[in-house]
Amino acid sequence: MIAKSDFMFNLWSDFLNSQQSMSFVDFEKGGSPETLTLNTTSIPIINADEVLVKVNAFGVNRADTLQRQGKYPPPKGESEILGLEIAGVVVAVGSDVTNVKEGERVFGLVAGGGYAQYAKILSAHVIKTPASLSCEQAAGIAEVFLTAYQSLCEIGQLQPKQSALIHAGASGVGLAAIQLANLIGAKIAVTASSPQKLQVCADLGAGTLVNYKEQDFAEVLSTERFKADVVIDFIGEQYTNRSLKVLNMDGCIVQLALLNGRFGDKLDMALLLGKRAKLQGSTLRNRSDEYKTKLIHDFSQGFLGEFESAKLKPIIDTIYAVEDIAKAHARMEVNDTIGKLICKW
Repeated sequence: MIAKSDFMFNLWSDFLNSQQSMSFVDFEKGGSPETLTLNTTSIPIINADEVLVKVNAFGVNRADTLQRQGKYPPPKGESEILGLEIAGVVVAVGSDVTNVKEGERVFGLVAGGGYAQYAKILSAHVIKTPASLSCEQAAGIAEVFLTAYQSLCEIGQLQPKQSALIHAGASGVGLAAIQLANLIGAKIAVTASSPQKLQVCADLGAGTLVNYKEQDFAEVLSTERFKADVVIDFIGEQYTNRSLKVLNMDGCIVQLALLNGRFGDKLDMALLLGKRAKLQGSTLRNRSDEYKTKLIHDFSQGFLGEFESAKLKPIIDTIYAVEDIAKAHARMEVNDTIGKLICKW
């Protein structure tokens, strides 16, 4: 009898013999989107607890543009190839993997390596793609929904009948957060830059809409007596104190990015103390594997089934061929999106 480990090694050897290399999206560190080009490299070697996925589609995220610019290096030991989320078909599994098998459609988070024809991923981080979704749709789920779930549920502890203020409501994370908050049964306010973006937010369940280019969100929400128990913020500068003004007692501001710069207005400590507020910075890419495993498990248990029922859905702005990846990066950098940008091989 052939041991499982020997059998898997033989499968892996056969696979490598038939597929010696793969294409990936290369980049010039510090370069413009136009420096993104296709190149070739070796297919990743999987460990016993990993699976190899033939990538059909991958999501484009702001972290990718920052890494290209030289501002957001991957965690130590991870692939230097861009890309944090993939969707495709399992083509090989490690000897210790029991939760997924070859031929299954899956999607999930990777700490790097997503912009490639093949990517390896920990088996504990694999999510099986719902039958009703295409790979392109599945490629738009992991990063935004797990980030939104982490912010609202794990950190913010949002409860039914509470309220959430979601800045950049028409971003990928923003639209995922609106859907999750709506399912939880919370009241939702959003900020966005245009009537079109606000309408998309309203269609998904946001009740209070603020065009931040024309209105001061703190004034609008104060007038409407909207008090947020959780605030999701990507902006930072000039937003924190105003978010504190509309925060409920014991509320939480979850800071996910700093789009307006690293340093901002002086924090109103009296307001922070008076509200007994929590200001929590959060990232996902550099979390431990154990943290991500639990997050993925908890999200899947609570919400994955809602994609089959269409109560949750990935909001896709545009699907690009991989040869047009520069267009996707350029649009991401000028905030010219409503939902996710996806690339497919």
